[in-house]
Amino acid sequence: MKNTVSTFLNAKQKGEKLTMITAYDYSAAKLVDAAGVNSILVGDSLGNVILGYEDTLSVTMEDMIHHAKAVSRGAKECLVVVDMPFMSYQVSVSEAVTNAGRLMKEGRANAVKLEGGLSICPQIRAITDAGIPVVAHLGLTPQSVNAFGGYKVQGKTEAAARRLIQDAFAVQEAGAFCIVLECVPAELAGLITGLMSVPTIGIGAGAGCDGQVLVFHDMLGIFSDYTPKFVKHFAEVGSVITEALRSYDSQVRDGSFPEEKHGYMIDHEIVEKLKGEFS
Repeated sequence: MKNTVSTFLNAKQKGEKLTMITAYDYSAAKLVDAAGVNSILVGDSLGNVILGYEDTLSVTMEDMIHHAKAVSRGAKECLVVVDMPFMSYQVSVSEAVTNAGRLMKEGRANAVKLEGGLSICPQIRAITDAGIPVVAHLGLTPQSVNAFGGYKVQGKTEAAARRLIQDAFAVQEAGAFCIVLECVPAELAGLITGLMSVPTIGIGAGAGCDGQVLVFHDMLGIFSDYTPKFVKHFAEVGSVITEALRSYDSQVRDGSFPEEKHGYMIDHEIVEKLKGEFS
């Protein structure tokens, strides 16, 4: 059964945990979908993981639409949430609605995600008024990395924690059906989760959130540039892939691959005839 906004809200009411995986392509989406995960986030972290950028700031709407299309083709039951990239919603409310609409129409998203709290509530309200579900993102918001002075845990002081709580109430009131909490102290994230009527999805925010999200390439040990503290490797697929590639390289070089069974046959007499004709 297709996961929807109602799935998330019902899970919150029943106290059932939600699962989300960040993925970027058709094949990964099919695997995540088959595993029974509730949602796939097409994150602008594709800038780091797929495109090799140092941050997410260079990711464009065209990048997000391209990968959203691929994921939406593979995800039949997962709710597909797509990040709105940097400067696609900050400039104006009307531009935010237009770009959210593109992600839905062209990228086939089921919902969009915006980073920020009180300051982007007008955008959240307008997007939801247009019939587009919104996931909010609070705490460490990677698009604001330069303002934060790096990738740092958020909400550690009393004033910062109070702002996070106020932001959470604000985005919920503006219409967000779900809130991602990234790199927030676990006790604070648990408090926010208990205060909200909509579910929270944590990443580096402790077990008290209503659900969790990890990046496909992180949890499988494929992305190796850096490993955040909150990442758990559920498998070491990266090392398996590397060993397989080494084996391929070796077998091609020593002639053991391909074998006869990997090829296709033709009548030997045809080849002999052609050999005589063209030799």
